[in-house]
Amino acid sequence: MHKPAKSVNITRHVEFSMSHQDETVPRQRRHRVIYAGCVNPLPIEDLEHILIHTRPLWDEARGQRIFLSGGTGFFGAWLLESLAHCNRRLNLGLSATVLSRDAKAFANRMPHLGCEPCIQLLQGDVCSFEFPKLEFEYVIHAAAPTSSALKPLELLATMIDGTARVLSFAQARGVNRFLFTSSGAVYGSQPNDLTHIPEEYRGGPDWLNPQSAYAEGKRVSELMCSAYAQESDIQFAIARCFAFVGPHLPLDQHFAIGNFIGDALAGRTVRIRGDGTPLRSYLYSAD
Repeated sequence: MHKPAKSVNITRHVEFSMSHQDETVPRQRRHRVIYAGCVNPLPIEDLEHILIHTRPLWDEARGQRIFLSGGTGFFGAWLLESLAHCNRRLNLGLSATVLSRDAKAFANRMPHLGCEPCIQLLQGDVCSFEFPKLEFEYVIHAAAPTSSALKPLELLATMIDGTARVLSFAQARGVNRFLFTSSGAVYGSQPNDLTHIPEEYRGGPDWLNPQSAYAEGKRVSELMCSAYAQESDIQFAIARCFAFVGPHLPLDQHFAIGNFIGDALAGRTVRIRGDGTPLRSYLYSAD
């Protein structure tokens, strides 16, 4: 019996008030500076924190192959560094094939990952990459262009075509489990009278607004995963990730807390777009 893909609304922590314009960089528990576009490895304390809390889960992946799209993004970088660390510490013997548009640039940007024996880089576009001939147990589809990098039509087409290609690859290679990293953008604007968004919430973005292309791309991709779940033996999981903070978070894109931290680090006035009353909770990446 085929089960529909399940979605997980990633819990958000660390409340951050936007009502104080004199906020500086939030104090991090590990006394590290949040940075963007940096080649530095993640703090060992964070990687050990992840290992401690996920140790029972890794035995299932022992000796398995993982295919990952979007390895150069915020989530991809955290996933890869966590995987490499746990692989070394637990002697798992697992391997990861990472799809990248520019494998050389990836290796130059993150040399500590580029030289990892368990990580193989596969150069290609997510919409048209050649399927590697190896068999894989797991696929993690985390590739997605930023909403500010492309025009709406191009953005939407890239997300849908990319998801279709990765799903086709998973089916062709007999993948057992497939994780799609979605986004809280699928919920649209949160109503003022709703303090928390429950899983059964059926709100959504304005589908007639071209600026909703990213959110709609994620929604359609979720639907595609659900359709594949009914028509194949692949077990799907969907993680709706949003409101994260930590190393590798871009400070110059459309992430509010990244913009705040970027302003503070550069000695600029912290710019707040709005009346300063919204309250949002953030989850530190290692958690």
